[in-house]
Amino acid sequence: MVQVSTHTATQSIPMKGEALKNWLQTRANQIIAGDRLSQQEALALTAIEGQENIFSLCEAADRIRQACCGNTVDLCSIINIKSGSCSENCSFCSQSAHHPGQDSPIYGLKSREEIVTHAKAAAEAGAKRFWLVSQGRGLKYNSPKSQEFEEILATVQEIIETANIKPCCALGELTLPQAQALKEAGVTRYNHNLEASENFYPNVVSTHSWQDRVETVKNLKAAGIQACTGGIIGMGESWTDRIDLAFSLAELEVESVPINLLNPRSGTPLGHLPKLDPFTALKAIAIFRFILPQQILRYAGGREAVMGELQNLGLKSGINAMLIGHYLTTLGQPPQQDQAMLADLSLIGGEAPIPGEYQPQQAT
Repeated sequence: MVQVSTHTATQSIPMKGEALKNWLQTRANQIIAGDRLSQQEALALTAIEGQENIFSLCEAADRIRQACCGNTVDLCSIINIKSGSCSENCSFCSQSAHHPGQDSPIYGLKSREEIVTHAKAAAEAGAKRFWLVSQGRGLKYNSPKSQEFEEILATVQEIIETANIKPCCALGELTLPQAQALKEAGVTRYNHNLEASENFYPNVVSTHSWQDRVETVKNLKAAGIQACTGGIIGMGESWTDRIDLAFSLAELEVESVPINLLNPRSGTPLGHLPKLDPFTALKAIAIFRFILPQQILRYAGGREAVMGELQNLGLKSGINAMLIGHYLTTLGQPPQQDQAMLADLSLIGGEAPIPGEYQPQQAT
């Protein structure tokens, strides 16, 4: 049973050294036992500075990950099934027709044969889930005469029948009947990120609202599809915005949380921003794990570009999932390199448990 935290006196949290390390380990034990971090405590943790103190935070978060999720790292891969000329003006995205990024490809829906071929290749590379990702606001706004949704449903079914991998989708906003149709076709998980806090969201996009995103997440949950819902760190948001986002995800009870690290794309409104400091990223990952102890926390876009040679540290700071292979419009490192990194950390690539599934006695 989840307990409501009574630890609200942030002034009692030491900010450095052995005292901080001891406090974090004690608090981690309480969270493992069922307590939950308060929003006030989470905000206090954002004041931790210095590499040694951040490492103490990451070490405690890693203990939560091990106790609540185990050592299996959820591996997935994606394909951009329809790219460019998007009607939305998301300021981080190079596929927008409002600000097309340099070298961003533009093409219509890929053929079923090509998508299935990519799915089989992803399975051979070790991915357990394969995401069909499309630009646009969403299927909710498609013309009733559009055949794209029916083609996507048929492609999902063919992947299930012919490839050793689970198909997932990220197709924008959905109605409840559309979510139910995806469920019937065999889709068990759907990506629909909130991207940022409700407060910061108008700085990110103006062609749709944060509540529009939330409505689709609720439709997914109502249809019995797992929600893969996270956001982007490094868009100019405050720590308060980051904490608000994490607590919104907890309230929505999403199963999987992609943590994207902004890789600024030339030609986009956020293209001028500097890349996030890797230790700021580690601190954010660790605090997300404190807030979301049982959720799948996924290394997503930007991990290679932002983290560089420190990528492995994220997997010891609360992360228990990652995309392997290429991203939507940028290249990722070879899957073999990711598999080697997991082996070096004594982690296992596979399917991570969703909240409530992990049984510690099954740990290997």
